[in-house]
Amino acid sequence: MNQQSNWYRLRPRCLRDVSKRDLSTTILGHRLDFPIGVSPTAYQGMVHPEGEIAMAKGVASVGSAMALSIFSSKDLEDVAAPLSSETPLFQQLNVFCDRQTLERTVEHTEHIIKRAEKAGLKGIVLTVDQAVFGRQLAEPVVAPPYLKYPLISLPNDPHFGFARLNFDPSMTWDDIAWLRSKTSLPIILKGVLTAEDAKEAVRRGVSAIWVSNHGGRQLDGVSASIDALPEVVDAVRGSDIEVYLDGGIRQGTDVLKALALGARAVFIGRPALWGLAYDGAAGVKQVLEILRDELSRAMALSGCSSVADITPDLVKMPSHGV
Repeated sequence: MNQQSNWYRLRPRCLRDVSKRDLSTTILGHRLDFPIGVSPTAYQGMVHPEGEIAMAKGVASVGSAMALSIFSSKDLEDVAAPLSSETPLFQQLNVFCDRQTLERTVEHTEHIIKRAEKAGLKGIVLTVDQAVFGRQLAEPVVAPPYLKYPLISLPNDPHFGFARLNFDPSMTWDDIAWLRSKTSLPIILKGVLTAEDAKEAVRRGVSAIWVSNHGGRQLDGVSASIDALPEVVDAVRGSDIEVYLDGGIRQGTDVLKALALGARAVFIGRPALWGLAYDGAAGVKQVLEILRDELSRAMALSGCSSVADITPDLVKMPSHGV
């Protein structure tokens, strides 16, 4: 269990009928067999030849959901092709600018959105905590030359790509309206950690907030996702915005605590990659099944027979504050 989650103590209820347990939920109207999906992670072709295609197959095989990184090593069309229309596949998006001119690459953003819509993806996950790269003291990951990144390209410009791109640091809340004008797909903001930003997201009319600290790799000293979750949930209470979480999910009790604190679903990154590296789609399926079964057992031991039974009184908050 990750240390942050361990600070939150469970308060199980006894003598309730938990002989049958329903783990199903919905996100943005799409059914999940259980409330655990896969976060957008880059360069999946580095750990398995089928990369994101195998990841998506594993996700679909257990009725889960997935967000596809803009740094995917596979075309989004190829990732979406084997999936049924029932599998919620979302497109993660960074907005870029030209490294030399600092002008926003509007054409590139529109191109990605159009492709996502045409391929039947269910929403756009806009990363909002990456105006610039965070300082990373470890050696940077160097992708092997055989990997391609087809979403970082334009069909009419073969030289468009990493060498020309920076994250666009000029993005503001006003750009949410610009993005909404480009697509009818739901917009999810990924990387929100404060009540102030959550309230602004409500005002801007987004569909969901994804609480995340980017795996702890952007800004040192920020809250763990689980610590930020309660204030975000409180800030959007009374609105139609759904709240998701990633970061630190390693076992079923972590999922249970996040749901009790108000997350509608959680997403995993590293564990899904470990499964992909181990055995491709089958490995991803196995990781998700382990977490699903652990959540089911934790629900039974806590007196919950459905996701709706997982309420805030199930968790005791850390006494030292967060």
